[in-house]
Amino acid sequence: MEEYIRKLHDKQSLAAGTPNDAVAQHRKGRLTARERIEVLFDPGTFSEIDTLVLPRYEAYMGGKESRYGDGVITGFGLIDGRHVFVAAQDAAVMGGSLGEMHANKIVKVMHMALEYGAPFIALNDSGGARIQEGVDSLGGYARIFDANCEASGVIPQISVIMGPCAGGAVYSPALTDFVFMTENSYMFITGPDVVRAVMQEEVTQEELGGGLVHSRESGVSHFLSKDDRECLARVRELLSYLPSNNQNDPPYVKPIDDPARRCPELEALVPADSQKPYDVRKVIASIVDEGRFLEVRELWAPNLVVGFARLNGWVIGLVANQPMVLAGCIDIQASVKAAHFIRICDAYNIPIVTLQDVPGFLPGKDQEYSGIIRNGARMIYAYSEATVPKLMVILRKSYGGAYCVMSSKGLRGDLLYAWPNAEIAVMGAAGAVNILFRNELKNAPNPAERRQQLVSDYEEKFNNPYVAASRGLIDDVIEPRDTRRVLIRALELTLSKRERHKPRKHGISPM
Repeated sequence: MEEYIRKLHDKQSLAAGTPNDAVAQHRKGRLTARERIEVLFDPGTFSEIDTLVLPRYEAYMGGKESRYGDGVITGFGLIDGRHVFVAAQDAAVMGGSLGEMHANKIVKVMHMALEYGAPFIALNDSGGARIQEGVDSLGGYARIFDANCEASGVIPQISVIMGPCAGGAVYSPALTDFVFMTENSYMFITGPDVVRAVMQEEVTQEELGGGLVHSRESGVSHFLSKDDRECLARVRELLSYLPSNNQNDPPYVKPIDDPARRCPELEALVPADSQKPYDVRKVIASIVDEGRFLEVRELWAPNLVVGFARLNGWVIGLVANQPMVLAGCIDIQASVKAAHFIRICDAYNIPIVTLQDVPGFLPGKDQEYSGIIRNGARMIYAYSEATVPKLMVILRKSYGGAYCVMSSKGLRGDLLYAWPNAEIAVMGAAGAVNILFRNELKNAPNPAERRQQLVSDYEEKFNNPYVAASRGLIDDVIEPRDTRRVLIRALELTLSKRERHKPRKHGISPM
C-alpha cells in the first residue's frame, strides 16, 4: 500500500506545479491559480476534482510530456460557510490554453454547480484556444457557452479576469452575471489586425482591452481592482449579497443599525433648487444599513448608480439617478446598465429600490441614431418584467417618459413615495410655460415678470407631488428624514409578495 500511496503523491505533486510557476506569475504581479483559490475560499475548505485529468492529445503518449490537470483547477469549497464551485485556469500549464479535456473539466464543474444549486466562479487566465487540439478546442468553448446559458438566472455566475482573455474565451465571461477585472488583465476579440498591432507594439494590450477600458468605456467589466487579492476580496463581498440559487433568498444579516433611525442630513444633502447637483451616493449611504453600498459598474454610465445594500438586514438592489453627471438624464448606456441590473435582482429574489431624480431621457441626434428608443425600452421591459418588490422614492425631479419607465405605478411598482419638494410633470414648469403661453408672453408688457407668475402658477397647480398623490399615482408624500424607516416598513411588507406572469415560453425583450 505504501508504494501505491507514493505513486499517488508523485502524481499529485505533478499536478500541484513547481516553484518556478509562482516566480513567473509573481513577476507579472499575479498570483498562481492555487494561491488565488486559497485567497478566495474559507481556509481549508477547498476540495479539488479531476486533479489527474490529462490533455487528450497527450494521453496517448502516457502522460510523459503532460502536467496533470490540463491547465485548469476545478472543485468546490466554502465562502462565508456557503458552497461555491470554481474553475481556475493555470497560466503555468501551456499558458492556461483551453483544450478538449480542459473544457470538459470546466463544463463538468458548472453542471455540478447547477445540479447542487451553488454559485460558480471562473478565474480566467488563459492564452486562448489550444492550437494543437484544433476544432476540439473550439468545440470545448461552445460547450462552456451552452453551460453558461443553461445556468443563467438559476445560479450566480461570476467571471474574474486575472490575466489574458482573448478570442472566443471572452464570450463566456460576457454570458455570466458579473465580470471582475484586475488592472493588469485584458480582454479583446482576436483578429489578424489586432494581433499584428500588438506584436508590432502599435497599441498595447491594455489600450485594446485592459481592465480600465472595459470598466469605463465598454461596460463589459462590472468591477475593477488593482490586483488579485483585492479582486478576490470583492468577489467574496459580492457573494454576501447573492443567494446560492434562484430558489433561495439572499443572505439575511442581523442588523445593528436602528430601523427607526431618522436621516435629517438628507434635507441638506439634496438642494431644494432642482438645478443644483448633488452626489446621490451620499443619499444612499444615509439611508442604508451602516452606509454600506456595493456599487456595480461604477465607472460606466455614471449618470445612473446601481448596486447592492441592506435595509434592516435585508438585501436590496438600488437604482438611482446621479445628478452629478448629465444632470441624471437617462441615456443609452444608463438604460442598458439599469436593465441588466434589474433583471439580475429579479432573477435572484432581490427587492429593487429606485431613487428618482431625473429630468428625462438625454436628447440629441447621437442618441437617436444610436437607438435610444430601442435601448430605453430595455429598461421599461426590465421593470415591468420584475416580480420582486419594487419600491421608489422621488427625491426631486420626475419628468416625462423618465417618470414612466422608473418603477412607476403603471409598471406595477408596489409602494411609491415622494419628498415634498418633488416635481412630477411632463416637463419642468419653465419649459411648459414657454410652450403653453408663448403668444401671451410675446404680448406681455413685462415678459419676464409675467413668465415668473405663470411658472409659479404652473408649479402650484401641476408640478408638485400632491397632484400625483391625489390621483393615487404615489402612495404618500414623506419627509426626507423619514426615508429610511418608511422604506424598511414597505420592504418588510412586500417581502411576501407573490406575482406571476402569464404562461409563456419567454418574453421578447428589446435588443
